[in-house]
Amino acid sequence: MAFAPSTVLLAALTFCSAAFAIFASLTGQAWLLWVSKPLTTVLILAYAWPRGRGDAQQARARPWVLGGLLASLAGDVALMWPGEGFFIAGLLSFLLAHLAYLRAFTRLRRLAAWPPAFVFYARRAGAGLSQLWPGVPAGLRLPVIAYVLCLAAMGAQAAVLWRGGAAHGRRLALGGLLFVLSDALLATNKFAGPLPAAPLWVLASYWAAQWCIASWLLPRESAPTR
Repeated sequence: MAFAPSTVLLAALTFCSAAFAIFASLTGQAWLLWVSKPLTTVLILAYAWPRGRGDAQQARARPWVLGGLLASLAGDVALMWPGEGFFIAGLLSFLLAHLAYLRAFTRLRRLAAWPPAFVFYARRAGAGLSQLWPGVPAGLRLPVIAYVLCLAAMGAQAAVLWRGGAAHGRRLALGGLLFVLSDALLATNKFAGPLPAAPLWVLASYWAAQWCIASWLLPRESAPTR
């Protein structure tokens, strides 16, 4: 499959920006992080922007995917500020992102149309939350529960589309899984104890997830494929 030059360029720029953001996080270079972290999500948004217009179903889902990326951008910025208040703002921003993605995915398939996906993600979410629960401050427990529920539902519904034969469904299911993995690593690092090279694993899986979700939207000239 041939890729358009603009796609190759955006992929290269996104990779470079993500690499700079990870490097800045690992080395404590705040100015570089403030530039490269939002820029990476903006580049993924630019990649997603022209996609999803040529398919009737995806055209209905497209605004919600773009909304999810915009909410994620707000969350990226909020989480760069110190303090619990900004963490909650970031949590709420990503909660809105997952709700937007969930709305996009349910435009193509009924919610929980393949129950085993929801059972799988519910079990994983419950197991992970039970392990982290002692380290979650009392004031964050309700927001964290709400967030985990929405995150798990988003990942499960992405798998529903893959199981139902949606175009680029494998990419979408992988994106949902990577998003869950990224947030699990982030939560472990915050509530259970520091992970070695945490920014590398958290940010790499996060942007890979966002790219996969954006890639679910078909380019205008592409025929639907699985």
